[in-house]
Parts: sequence; structure tokens; C-alpha cells
Amino acid sequence: MAFTAPWQAQAFALTVALHERGVFTWPDWAQALSTALAEDGQPENSTEAYYRCWLVALERILCTHSTIEPEQITRMMRAWQRAAEATPHGTPISLANDPVSS
Repeated sequence: MAFTAPWQAQAFALTVALHERGVFTWPDWAQALSTALAEDGQPENSTEAYYRCWLVALERILCTHSTIEPEQITRMMRAWQRAAEATPHGTPISLANDPVSS
């Protein structure tokens, strides 16, 4: 499946990098992604929907195969969102721009 947005390629690359570091096995990844796709239950066969499920699977596998907690993912997601909103258009987003962490 081709990437239609940069975040999809980044999610793919992150998954490969985490696997290469031994955070999870490919069979574990295949199971996590299969479960997320089955739970989605959407008949749509779009790249966007597929990679939304990819992210769900990645979050779950990180919570079960590493020391990260779901709350940590939520906090980081919110920090990135705040940083994105505080970053001027055309400027790379940096967590240093998160007004809450200042």
C-alpha cells in the first residue's frame, strides 16, 4: 500500500525501527495490526483508514511490549498538538514550542 501522507511513512519507519531494536517481533506486530483492522470494521479500503489502524496497533504494542503507559502516549500526543498549534506556519514543529512545557 502506498503512502498518501508523510505521517504514514513516518509511522511505517517508526514501526520498522522499533522492531529492529527488539521492542516486538513481527508475529506480534502482525497480530496487533490484524486486530486493529478487524476492530475498525470499516468497509472502506483507503490508505488513510489503514494507517489509522496502523497507529492504533503501534500504540497498543508499545504499551504491551515496552515500559510505556497509555497515559504517556496521551500526554505526548497532547504536547505535540500544542506545539503544532504554537509553531508558526512553515516552521518545523518542535516540542520546545509547547507552551505548557515552558
